[in-house]
Amino acid sequence: MAKHGFRKLSVLMAAYNEQATLRECVAAVMQSPLADGLEREIVLVDDCSTDSTWQIMQELVADHPASIQVHRQPVNMGKGAAIRRAIECMSGDLAILQDADLEYDPAEYSRMLAPILDGRADVVFGSRFTGAERRVLYFWHSVLNKALTLLSNMLNDTNWTDMETCYKAFTANAIKAIPLYSNRFGIEPEIAAKVARNRFRMYEVPITYNGRGYDEGKKIGWRDGVAAIWFIFKYRFFSSYSDAGKSTLDALEQAPKFNRWMYDSIKPWLGQRVAELGSGQGNLSAFIVNGRSALLTDYRDDYCQRLSHKWGVRRDVSVARLDMTRSEDYAAIEAFAPDSVVFLNVLEHIEDDRAVLRNLYGRIPAGGRLVVLVPYDMKLYSQFDEDLGHYRRYGKGELEEKVKEAGFLVERRFFFNKPGRLAWYLFNTLGKRRALSSAQLKLYSFLTPLFRVWDKIVPGVGLSIVVVARKPISS
Repeated sequence: MAKHGFRKLSVLMAAYNEQATLRECVAAVMQSPLADGLEREIVLVDDCSTDSTWQIMQELVADHPASIQVHRQPVNMGKGAAIRRAIECMSGDLAILQDADLEYDPAEYSRMLAPILDGRADVVFGSRFTGAERRVLYFWHSVLNKALTLLSNMLNDTNWTDMETCYKAFTANAIKAIPLYSNRFGIEPEIAAKVARNRFRMYEVPITYNGRGYDEGKKIGWRDGVAAIWFIFKYRFFSSYSDAGKSTLDALEQAPKFNRWMYDSIKPWLGQRVAELGSGQGNLSAFIVNGRSALLTDYRDDYCQRLSHKWGVRRDVSVARLDMTRSEDYAAIEAFAPDSVVFLNVLEHIEDDRAVLRNLYGRIPAGGRLVVLVPYDMKLYSQFDEDLGHYRRYGKGELEEKVKEAGFLVERRFFFNKPGRLAWYLFNTLGKRRALSSAQLKLYSFLTPLFRVWDKIVPGVGLSIVVVARKPISS
């Protein structure tokens, strides 16, 4: 692997009736200089052209079968739909969007990719309005472009200078994490909104621009500009922007009182050296690292990067990538020698949960504790559980039995969040809702002081169950 850590760039190119420029554009992409060790592939998607675009694509792939792949839409669906198809077919760990009309110069790929290759960015936009040369064209077109960029920035709390730019570069992890829905030119405001809502590391670089006139084949018109206003609002407020798990973690960030309640429930059993599995974005980690030595882990690189950004400078906090399905990854826990291993709302995501518990038993010191919180009661299992990747909600005695089977001694078990059980049943099991919104979690957080009292005095079971166990000390 090259020193920058990336292997291949996928150039994603949608084309509709681009017979006049397609060959020249592909040739420019093939000749564009790239960083050392970086391969390239070109993913061409013909949007059911009526000219010879598809024939030219077939000729291009015949000439370059190792570096070009071609696909054709069954009907004309629009640029956004073609880009989605290209994303599905790409094999690179970097991606850049390229129009087939040569308005944008592939010679500038190195500039576009530099912030990503340097480890500073997940997403880079190429701006036509930050100092590079450009062809002078339509005044009102540029006014509308800047107005749309301003509106997008206001709603998404960003400061792009050119939201509508075609040139956008991504890590594969970033672009594949975004669910895209736009079929036409709404793809640009959709991407701008969703990279902001995902809180990716965003950069902007100047690029040159050789815009086309309408007599030269330019396709976007004023109607697309007006429609973009709706898309800016839609994708900021009304559309999913990531997978269910990340969206839920984002919403939970808006519920600090609830996160504090969860932490307070497990605090007595933590000790001074704590390993947290499945730390995610660090909602609970913020409490765990306070006054302790901590090992924070997750299997997702983007979460590990975020954890490192937050706490990587602290000498008493370390971050490690740990996939709980890989026994070799548990070496990080053994090296850390924790007083306790904590994983909250994690074990239900693992199909072979018994293997996780066995691996932990073999890696933590004698006398070390497990503190595990999982969702309770399969009667509450919903489509939202499935979307979150839950293999199960735990039944009566199930978690305790599995913990004992691994060799641990169960010290305590208790239910957590009894009010949440009712809310989950009404909204997710009966109501079939498939997401938790920030507004819902903010309200729940506001009511948390009341719910904490409810949890103590009202009998019954909770939305979750907590089990605390200890590895025996050898005699």
